[in-house]
Order: sequence, then C-alpha cells, then structure tokens
Amino acid sequence: MKFTKEKIKNAVVIIAVGVLLFTPVGFHFKVFVNRIISFSPDVLEASNQTKLSSYNWHLSSDNKRSDIHNFKVHEGKVVLINFWATWCPPCVAEMPSFQALYNDYKDDVIFVFVANDEKKNVDTYLVKKDYSLPVFYEKSKRPIELTSGSIPTTYILDKSGAIVVKEKGAADWNSDMIRQLLDTLIAEK
Repeated sequence: MKFTKEKIKNAVVIIAVGVLLFTPVGFHFKVFVNRIISFSPDVLEASNQTKLSSYNWHLSSDNKRSDIHNFKVHEGKVVLINFWATWCPPCVAEMPSFQALYNDYKDDVIFVFVANDEKKNVDTYLVKKDYSLPVFYEKSKRPIELTSGSIPTTYILDKSGAIVVKEKGAADWNSDMIRQLLDTLIAEK
C-alpha cells in the first residue's frame, strides 16, 4: 500500500476527529466551544409564560431519603432552577457563569441546581472547580412545567411562579441582561 499525501492528510483528519469525539480532550474541546457560542438567554414574552401548577416537589442534597427538601418553601420567591450533569459539556460550559451569578445573588434569589448524575461525581466536580452552588437530587416528580427532554435546561421563576426564562442548552447566565432581569424580579412586590 502506497502512502500518498492525500492518504496521510485523511488519516490525520480521522485521528483528530476521533480524539475530539472519543477522548477527554474532546470533552474539554466541546466545553470550550459551548462557552464561545453561549449567549444571554431570552426572556419569554408575557403571553408565553406559564405558572407552576404546584410547588410540591421533593429534593435532597444527597442520594438518601434523610435530607428531604420541599421546593414549596420557595413559593413567592425569585428562583433559578438548572438541570445539569457533570458528563454534559454544555452543562459544564455554563457553570462558571452560574457561579459568578450565584456569588452576587445568593442572598436574593433561590438557586436550585438539580443534578442528573451520581453524587460522588458531582462532589468531586464541585471541589475540583471550587464551586459553591447548591446542588439537589430529585426525590419526587417535578412540576410538569419544569419537564424538558434535554440538559442543560434552566428556568427563572418570578415571585408569582411564572416561568419568565426557559433556556435549553448552554447560555451566559452572568450577562447584564440576566442581572437586570433578576434585579427587576427581586424588586417586584
């Protein structure tokens, strides 16, 4: 078999694609690309906003039944809910922006990061990245309005329980637009 420049180029491209798709290098590349293409999420028009039918949703900060947290305690507050996993490149891509937002708004906004992952993986990830985000695990069926077939999916609820932001995929959550939205929602009576 004779190796031509064309065959060598093709082999290099195939190897590069394989590395990007099937190795940890590829995971980090996908995270990098998602960060580059992430923009601020859009606020839903009032006519497209829906309200939660129920706040009765049980979460836990561990994988046991010993630490049950009822989402109902957040009724009447501004809430940001994110469904994510450590194995999901778009999820990992948006975490730095969430941490920056959380650092500034944790006293005024309820943050609920619902992991679709093993607790040990989540704990390792949070420690490695030095994140202090409040992570929970579902212990009961979530409200139907928070059902999505993909992760990451993020919702922002106003004090009345209306979903004002529903974003699928990675986004820049530390944008001026989101900060202005949160300031407005916090100020509402």
